[in-house]
Amino acid sequence: MARLGVNIDHVATLRQARGGQDPDPLAAAVSAEQAGADGIVIHLREDRRHIQDRDFTLLREIVHVKLNLEMAADETIAKIALQVKPDMATLVPERRKELTTEGGLAVVEQRDHIKTIVQLLHDGGIPVSLFIDPDLAQMRAAHKIQADYIELHTGRYANTMRLKEEQDEFEALSQCAKLAYKLGLGVSAGHGLHYRNTQRLRQIPEIVEYNIGHSIIARAVFVGLERAVKEMKALVA
Repeated sequence: MARLGVNIDHVATLRQARGGQDPDPLAAAVSAEQAGADGIVIHLREDRRHIQDRDFTLLREIVHVKLNLEMAADETIAKIALQVKPDMATLVPERRKELTTEGGLAVVEQRDHIKTIVQLLHDGGIPVSLFIDPDLAQMRAAHKIQADYIELHTGRYANTMRLKEEQDEFEALSQCAKLAYKLGLGVSAGHGLHYRNTQRLRQIPEIVEYNIGHSIIARAVFVGLERAVKEMKALVA
């Protein structure tokens, strides 16, 4: 049975739009956990556009399932992570003007820098996942710098318009997942996944965790967060 990590960034985005206290991402985390989420995912961005430092600190106190911090490969953010101690840190690429993460880490090209951040987090006892495109070279590089997990970027798979393209992307994800598993890396997947395209990925048994945010929060607008989480949990089970 695969695990479900629920990303609550968009709850914080809605709060920040008005500058008040509602909706509270902490309440969302509690609701998602009660609905069966196996983990809570947040992204502490350098520009603090949604999740704030206080959110991160308080979530560490109230979340009983896995708390997964997405973060840039940045020493300043890493030091915050070392103070708060999430259960995992997922290194992701980050650009100020992007609406959401637009691709995987360039591990091959930035190997030395990323390795330094991985080691810093490891020294503090925090397991590290690298968010990468389904590319065998990037996956091998992640293994060489001693990442514990990889999270496969499923954006291209999610955005395909034709069956042939979807099949090609599915095969790329499958090949990377198989090799990662063979090398001893844990495998998760996320980005662009929703209630219609997630279930097919269950055919890739090496993927043991799905991290999903936007589609769950969007569904929650109409049916409530508890039901939205339960429906997605049923799809990945």
